[in-house]
Amino acid sequence: MSSSRLGSHLAVCLLNISEARRKYIVENIAKAALEKNGRKHPEVSVLNIFSDQDYNRSVITIAASVDKLGLAKDLVLHVPGCSVFLFGEADLPKKRSLVQRRKQLGWFTRRDFSALEPDLGAAPARRCGLTGIGASPYVMNCNVTIDSQDLSVGREIAHAIRGSSAHGLKGVQAMAFPHEGKIEIACNVESFENQETTDTSEGSQYVTYSVLGDRFSYVSPHYIEAQVKKLASNQGIGTIGRALVGFTPLECKNCAEYAIKENIGEFWKIREGVFM
Repeated sequence: MSSSRLGSHLAVCLLNISEARRKYIVENIAKAALEKNGRKHPEVSVLNIFSDQDYNRSVITIAASVDKLGLAKDLVLHVPGCSVFLFGEADLPKKRSLVQRRKQLGWFTRRDFSALEPDLGAAPARRCGLTGIGASPYVMNCNVTIDSQDLSVGREIAHAIRGSSAHGLKGVQAMAFPHEGKIEIACNVESFENQETTDTSEGSQYVTYSVLGDRFSYVSPHYIEAQVKKLASNQGIGTIGRALVGFTPLECKNCAEYAIKENIGEFWKIREGVFM
């Protein structure tokens, strides 16, 4: 994203960590993004922390000027045993998607990491696990909960809406998980280049935005929820609600510009008092 007021290019990092139940650990990780060697970064802000107790996972949204985000390099240099695998725009020239890389690596099922060769860093060790780092024009998460405990139904719905399916939603990656006694359809919603879509109304399928003159689109969260609701209804099941993890591109741009201009590193603590 660009910022004319700041005179710099901003980027956003969604940092996913396997911890949510110990708040102090999550916040210490977030605060580590704000300084290096005891010195505070002036153009870095943690915009949001989303923690899910059931999954025991947190998503930390970090905004910074582009030259401040050296995440892959810093991990390799400063985290012993860190093994980095690249995806998306960071995986040049192949640009393999996160789904492709996870399947290739056996991300969720592999027990022996010794045969894997990382793109950056040391050979993988089970103690440290695997780290994936990718880049895309923009990505957010949209999760819709169906009023059912039947995981097979959830998987059918997730398969139907994901972009890789014949009639799926472009840019959407979807999986179904048990969550708080129900089934959640968890979607990664990626942006894609689009020079044709112009409809940006609330109920439209796509929302468009522009970065440095290039047009991008993503599937509207409202449309994703409507499609999940329709598919669930076909099986006599209702939906309970929708949760957005992170921001829309415009929301993110506005929050990032404000936080960095005002030098508010721990923006997540005051966000709801500034932007609603």
